[in-house]
Amino acid sequence: MSPIAILILIVVYFGLLIFISNIVSRKSSDNDTFFKANKNSKWYLVAFGMIGTAISGITFISVPGEVGNPDLQFKYFQFVIGCAIGFIIVAKVLLPLYYRMNLTSIYGYIEQRLGIVSYKTAATIFLIGRTIGSAFRLYLVVFVLQKYVFDAFQIPFAVTVLISLGLIFAYTYRGGLKTIIITDTLQTFFLISSVFLTIFFVCRSLDFSLVEAFEEVKNSNYSKVFFFEDYLKGTYFWKQILGGIFVTIATVGLDQDLMQKNLSCKNIGEAQKNMFTFTGVFVLINIFFLSVGALLYIYAEKNGIQVPMVNDVARTDLLFPEIAINHLSIIPTIVFLLGLTAATFATTDSALTALTTSFCVDFLGMDKKKSEDGSRKMEDDKKLIRTRHLVHVGFSVLMFLVIIIFNSINDDSVVKMVFKIATYTYGPLLGLYAFGLFVKSKTVHDKLVPFICLISPAICFLITQNSASLLGNYVIDNELIIVNGLITFIGLLIISKPATSQTKF
Repeated sequence: MSPIAILILIVVYFGLLIFISNIVSRKSSDNDTFFKANKNSKWYLVAFGMIGTAISGITFISVPGEVGNPDLQFKYFQFVIGCAIGFIIVAKVLLPLYYRMNLTSIYGYIEQRLGIVSYKTAATIFLIGRTIGSAFRLYLVVFVLQKYVFDAFQIPFAVTVLISLGLIFAYTYRGGLKTIIITDTLQTFFLISSVFLTIFFVCRSLDFSLVEAFEEVKNSNYSKVFFFEDYLKGTYFWKQILGGIFVTIATVGLDQDLMQKNLSCKNIGEAQKNMFTFTGVFVLINIFFLSVGALLYIYAEKNGIQVPMVNDVARTDLLFPEIAINHLSIIPTIVFLLGLTAATFATTDSALTALTTSFCVDFLGMDKKKSEDGSRKMEDDKKLIRTRHLVHVGFSVLMFLVIIIFNSINDDSVVKMVFKIATYTYGPLLGLYAFGLFVKSKTVHDKLVPFICLISPAICFLITQNSASLLGNYVIDNELIIVNGLITFIGLLIISKPATSQTKF
């Protein structure tokens, strides 16, 4: 498929999203629509759209690529099982709390429980973690588009990033969450369809029936799921399970992005129904992602295709685009590009909206700016909407700068370190919420909380850098977030004091 044809496909795709955005936000584009979708979202649309948000472009190309590593294979599914348990805990423990408190920003809980400085600290952690994480996800996929499309037009990488963020801004700045719930539903449809259709097209190219493909994957050297052999390694079963549970609790249950969608449902019952449905689909779709990976490596072996090299380093995350764009027919290429684009932009548009919401609510107090009679004048509303637009632009620019920094570093070891950012940034959030929920008789010296939340990730970094000598060759993987949260929790206990009254939260 030629670069011009791919470019036309991308233009048509975003034209459709912008058209939907204009329809959805035509009646209302106020802050209540942007932040909470007027609390009138259908749970099944939220559940389906969340798949696109949770499965980023990194998952789309990196999870299949990782399957080819003989030390990894299907080990990611262990982490997925842990994620499923984490989703259920979020639905049963955290969602009822947020609904009971009628929160717009979930960090309002920290304000009421621990104090204003703790509240700002929690919101800042989210802003930093989500900005870096989302920028990194977008960076990897823009890198793919640059390599296979925009290099042919001699368009600089920075311009490609700017165009991508500009398109996301164009369909999110007015309707915000209300628009995203609809557009993410469409993008998730493209994402899921692309997974199943990719399996179909690869099987057809290999002359496999679905039953033969299943047997081929099962008997291949790519399909080992459970790793019980060595607890020192990062692939060990219980490490992956525990890591999945706590990473999910922190990055979903304590993350404004995914919780904002849940809080747009009418009531707690519909929000929980959404989470349970989402969990089942999430597990199922990841099984198919891993299967795609195994089939891609089987296809590559039979057709003499090598893993693409970048700076003399094999990049397994480029195997999927390499096969889809350069070795299959035009229809599989279109399917792949639609899936990759949907996975990436469903994640990034949601993140930009959540970042804007958090800053507007947690730092500018937009949900609290009401006159004494409980209403705002029209001109005040317009001013707040203009401010929200500026914040939205600001986070788009910030994400652009972060992506450019990633590209300038161009060091695979640094990139891998950044990819683990969630275990460093979200660990303190885990400790803050654990203290608030389980130590009801105490509060904290509020002004000291930021120091605890800085010290904890620093200690974790030192531990990971010296784990071989300190822990006898034990490899710390996703369970680092548990250690981070525990250190934060202990730090909060050290600076705690008796609460003036028993908290009801």
